[in-house]
Amino acid sequence: SASVLLLNVSNLPFRLQKLKEMFISKFGSAPKFYVRAPGRVNLIGEHIDYCGYAVLPMAIEQDILIAVEPVKTQVVQLANTNSMYLDFSTSVNNIQINKTKPQWHNYFQCGLKGIQEHFGLNNPTGMNCLLDGTIPPSSGLSSSSALVCCAGLVTLRANGKTLSKVELAEICTKSERYIGTEGGGMDQSISFLAEEGTAKLIEFSPLRATDVRLPSGAAFVIANSCVEMNKAATSHYNIRVMECRLATKLLSKSKGLDWKKMVRLHDVQTELGVSLEEMLTIVKEVLHPEPYSTEEICKCLGISLEELRSQILSQNTQDVSTFKLYQRATHVYSEAARVLEFKKICNEAPANAIQLLGELMNQSYISCREMYECSCPELDRLVDICLQFGAIGSRLTGAGWGGCTVSMVPTDKLNTFLKNVKKAYYQTDVQRLALENNSLFATKPGRGALVFVEA
Repeated sequence: SASVLLLNVSNLPFRLQKLKEMFISKFGSAPKFYVRAPGRVNLIGEHIDYCGYAVLPMAIEQDILIAVEPVKTQVVQLANTNSMYLDFSTSVNNIQINKTKPQWHNYFQCGLKGIQEHFGLNNPTGMNCLLDGTIPPSSGLSSSSALVCCAGLVTLRANGKTLSKVELAEICTKSERYIGTEGGGMDQSISFLAEEGTAKLIEFSPLRATDVRLPSGAAFVIANSCVEMNKAATSHYNIRVMECRLATKLLSKSKGLDWKKMVRLHDVQTELGVSLEEMLTIVKEVLHPEPYSTEEICKCLGISLEELRSQILSQNTQDVSTFKLYQRATHVYSEAARVLEFKKICNEAPANAIQLLGELMNQSYISCREMYECSCPELDRLVDICLQFGAIGSRLTGAGWGGCTVSMVPTDKLNTFLKNVKKAYYQTDVQRLALENNSLFATKPGRGALVFVEA
């Protein structure tokens, strides 16, 4: 299970000490344990985890930290150190997750419900919980998944159960879908499987993580565009998931495969037994660049509109009338190849590794912008600024449509880079200026989820 760190009470880290004091003043007694789950930055491999392809993230130092006291009543009381987020309480036996309003406590409830259902807990423990988060919300650094993971681990510990990190990641991936996002599992996996000092290649079905040592002469810098993007509140994200699903069906059918069984673009490649490069050729042969109407999709698959809606499309994409299949499939297969190339360069560490990795990041960004259309004007501007001031590679990270960029910067240029980007992007805008302190920072690969207990 996730590591348990024993901490000496007399020298609790300042943040834990502060959280403990706030907890006591809120609930009138001390927490019994603390759980931490990190946010993440995805270095390369955007929007391909839900298509079955490997991704390359690392955990960041920013995290969600929860102080917990199991209680005798069957009630969960949630409070947040940030007064913007209102208190919430619910009976542990009656968890209702509201998909229409993705509020902070609903993400906690996803993790809670996932663990309860996995163990079939009839009499789950009640809890008092106080949460403190340092991941900027809706920034593409996975604050929501970190909260789901943290809640899952809290529930596991409070109920005296154990699971492996891989099992925890898989349960939290499934349970985050209670909120309505059809995510792929990268965020939850890195949150549990991360190790300090190394990025990870994360592969799916079966889930496994392999160390990827990043080159020593470069720093990774996260810059927040200050445009918020909430995956659960918008349909952009789920439309992309459906476009990939529909591309899978049309490609499968054209190749005489059992298209009804095929869900992810990776399935098509596996069934055909061809390379990613060959898949890109097949996409060009089979799909046309013009958007597909729902009528055309139904005609290609030989199904009715009713069948398309009930059997293939998700709840919040029922009213979409056109889908871009060629562009989305092209992005996924080319991005999947870039991930493998990125890992290969890190492993072989040639003299020009930083240059080569930077080029891959730039290609990834162009594909996200042109083929996947998940950028926005602010992200485009921020990437331009980062490249102008010395980044070797820069790209959006996370779902896109807002959130953050990640840039690879030679270590010796880091200070001037930070100064110039601050001036060019943040100090020209009052709102960004207010958020500046949490918006631009270099980060190292951090460690995964942990339980802290006072020794």
